[in-house]
Amino acid sequence: MYVQFSQGFPGVVLEENSIYIDRAQDLDKSLEQLYAAYLENDFYKYPVTADYAAGLHTFLNLENLSPWAVKGQITGPVTWGLSVADDSRRAILYDDVLGDAAAKLLRLKAGWQEKVLGQISRNTIIFVDEPYMEAYGSSSFITLSKERVISLLEEVFGGISGLKGVHCCGNTDWSVLLETSTDILNFDTYNYAQSLSLYPAEIKKFLDRNGTIAWGIVPNEAEALAKETVASLKDRLEEAMAPFTRQGIRFKQLIKQGLLTPSCTCARLPTEEAAGQALELLAELSIAIRKRYL
Repeated sequence: MYVQFSQGFPGVVLEENSIYIDRAQDLDKSLEQLYAAYLENDFYKYPVTADYAAGLHTFLNLENLSPWAVKGQITGPVTWGLSVADDSRRAILYDDVLGDAAAKLLRLKAGWQEKVLGQISRNTIIFVDEPYMEAYGSSSFITLSKERVISLLEEVFGGISGLKGVHCCGNTDWSVLLETSTDILNFDTYNYAQSLSLYPAEIKKFLDRNGTIAWGIVPNEAEALAKETVASLKDRLEEAMAPFTRQGIRFKQLIKQGLLTPSCTCARLPTEEAAGQALELLAELSIAIRKRYL
């Protein structure tokens, strides 16, 4: 997920098991080209080509697709900038120039992906994936301010004209993400339902501005998936929503302004059949919730 969106970044070096920024290279020209494309909003200069995202391009080349909506996803600037280091092993996000450039590159990548997915459906959703936010506020190694995190995310969101979402697959300070302009907040409800319930005031404000919560209620681990049913997941989802209703948020609003998703990527499941089972459970749960409450 770091290599996939690195194409075109100044000084980037890809080796068999690593990615880093080589400061020995002359970065000035590449940075000038990146900033010029950014200022002109020319995202076609920074695509994600097939050799970086074979699955995406396989999907784009499918015929007879007519979905109501289509969703894309990129790695977020906090996660990308803290995971990619220079040749002295310092995360580039702590470099003012390279950290800023990373957010601008990802903004262009998001705009490009939205444009090509828009050829499949006029309704697009682009998610910004921020797993590194799980360590925010709980690790002494991450010294970013709340304002810096929000600024980085807003830079990327600025390249998205349709719906935009943010995903964190663990516990985090949700008030930071809820303070951004995101339209959708996606979290691992199956494992971390209680973590979001600690922010009822922020959630109410988010919902009142027509935000959507994407409840990641279907597990993406084989052992957990094997023991779940539509009924058990429905109970678990309602339990996750209950703390908010006790804080004055209407249950109907949570349902109407809600999406259902797997807890995180289905790539962790051992087989295609298991991934299919997770998606079937998801679809059946959605139908059950709609019939019961909508």
